[in-house]
Amino acid sequence: MHDWRDRELGMHRKITRRDFLDGVAVTAGAAMMPWNLFGLAEGQAAVGPENSPSYYPPALTGMRGSHPGSFDAAHSLRDGTFWDSAGKPEDTGETYDLIVVGGGISGLAAAHFYRKATGGKARILILENHDDFGGHAKRNEFRVGNPTLIGYGGSYSIESPEPYSAVAKGLIEELGIEVSSFRKYLERDLYGAQGRAPKIFFDKETFGSDKLVDDPCPFPGGETYDLAVAGPEAWTHFLSEAPIAEQARKDVSRLCREKKDYFPDLNAEQKKARLARISYAKFLTDVVGVHADVIRLYQNVSFSEFGVGIDAVAALDGAETGYPGFSGMGLDASGLHNERTYFFHFPDGNASIARLLVRKLIPQAVPGNSVTDVVTAKANYAMLDEATSPLRIRLNSTAVRVKHAGDPARANEVEIAYARGGKVYTVKAGHCILACWNAMIPYLCDELPDAQKEALAYAQKVPLLYSNVLLRNSTAFQKLGANSIYAPGGYHTHVDMDLPVSVGEYRCPHPPEDPLVVHMSKAPCRAGLSQRDQHIAGRMELYATTFETIERKIREQLARTLGPGGFDPARDILAITANRWPHGYAYEYSSLWDKFVLEGGETPCEKARKPFGRIAIANSDAGAYAYTDEAINQAWRAVGEITKGQRVPYIGHERLSPG
Repeated sequence: MHDWRDRELGMHRKITRRDFLDGVAVTAGAAMMPWNLFGLAEGQAAVGPENSPSYYPPALTGMRGSHPGSFDAAHSLRDGTFWDSAGKPEDTGETYDLIVVGGGISGLAAAHFYRKATGGKARILILENHDDFGGHAKRNEFRVGNPTLIGYGGSYSIESPEPYSAVAKGLIEELGIEVSSFRKYLERDLYGAQGRAPKIFFDKETFGSDKLVDDPCPFPGGETYDLAVAGPEAWTHFLSEAPIAEQARKDVSRLCREKKDYFPDLNAEQKKARLARISYAKFLTDVVGVHADVIRLYQNVSFSEFGVGIDAVAALDGAETGYPGFSGMGLDASGLHNERTYFFHFPDGNASIARLLVRKLIPQAVPGNSVTDVVTAKANYAMLDEATSPLRIRLNSTAVRVKHAGDPARANEVEIAYARGGKVYTVKAGHCILACWNAMIPYLCDELPDAQKEALAYAQKVPLLYSNVLLRNSTAFQKLGANSIYAPGGYHTHVDMDLPVSVGEYRCPHPPEDPLVVHMSKAPCRAGLSQRDQHIAGRMELYATTFETIERKIREQLARTLGPGGFDPARDILAITANRWPHGYAYEYSSLWDKFVLEGGETPCEKARKPFGRIAIANSDAGAYAYTDEAINQAWRAVGEITKGQRVPYIGHERLSPG
């Protein structure tokens, strides 16, 4: 029974919960409904809910990301119980030139590169465990009246701290994306003209009172960071109103505004070596000498960039990201944060890249012919797995075994078993590229060498929660003068209005009276543990958290944060989509926790991605770099290995030792 507080928050309102069945929407699409309800023939591997006219995953609300049904077979395989009840696999009789496991950007790019390398006539099958393609490049749609609003549920943009490789940049250009044209789609002055700016929400549990204060020194990482302008009035407001110790306020001002060399006796390389060995939190306390309240304020500011708090982020990584405190250190500017000079954000994030790749691979599945029309194009999922198509994408299909037909050194083909609709099927191919989460590969491919399995298991992905909330309007944001809110003690640490981007027929919300999608992000972790252990703990937390709990947390947080602006969660929240990623972005090595970063030598990802017989390995995990360009780089390398019969030069982001 819901108490009075739940009713006040709107937990009872049917308008936001009518689509949910155990946290999964069923009226906007049929992705998770029992397959026999469609009257489709059992035993047909390519037939399933995707053939229903109502199947359209982007419109589903509730629990998305790693949604129920997408991970069950994989978890059973991990636990050693899958084959106890799976039954004998059914041979589909299908044979392909290449089977790709994983339909994210790396898997889609691998199919694209392979087809080009083999003359365009190859038969290719992509197996994807989720009900949609794109992997972490997830598209969320919300229908409110006639317009459809779009949100990103994962990969946010074309960007990287380091330049894109020629291969990655070439693919972006081949898809028709002109990155330098982004400025004509971004209404850069919109929020400023409306008097909106970044804010900090201090909560009473952490800071003694609930208070929304100007953020005079926004850290990189927030989605509207590029639009942040901290004028003198922001500092005045912060220094007078922030509910932290007076010394802490002064320390924040000193940290952000003062240019001081904290290691005057060291050269640039020696400074980097020192910063690589201490956390950003330790740098602030032991070197800069800030008050403890500054650490409480900024402990969680790094969640959106690193998935852990500043206690687990190397100070050098903070410097390279653009965190304050290093402007007077005389560090070499080359190789430091990119300033987003190569940047493009679609309304659905990099889901548009995935859609453009699918259009290249299966033109009939994504109508249109331009970068601008792909934003509003409605994908036809029934076209993804057509028997007559040389390239097929099979959703809701979890690979459970990958093995060579005989001795891997002499085998002519690979057999892949996958679970789909409660049954297990097998398909065969001349080659296989595993573009899935690398830590899952040891469970799929038992014949791999033990040392390679151990290296693959090292990739503990960063758990993330990206929640998109459809609001009736943004009048509360307008009254409070906010466009983004950092909440150091909040369940979600960032609450952001998306960049005001209009592409093709899609128009971003303008007047405060317009409905809008607000993006909220959380990185579950456990301060005090190593980075990898924090990711493991966060993953367990996400799997154990129900959609109902997430919804309640969202309603409570927005009510407290925006309430002074007239926000009513029961009235103003129209829909919620929680993109849960227990296995989120690729694990990136840290000089604090991964000894080989400082010591040199072969890294785990280099050991892990070595080809084995007719099997190659892709995914951004294979480069230990959580950016779209690395997913593309790794796809290119994997294709090169199976088409040339030899290892190809690595073109991704090399990890340089900081001394």
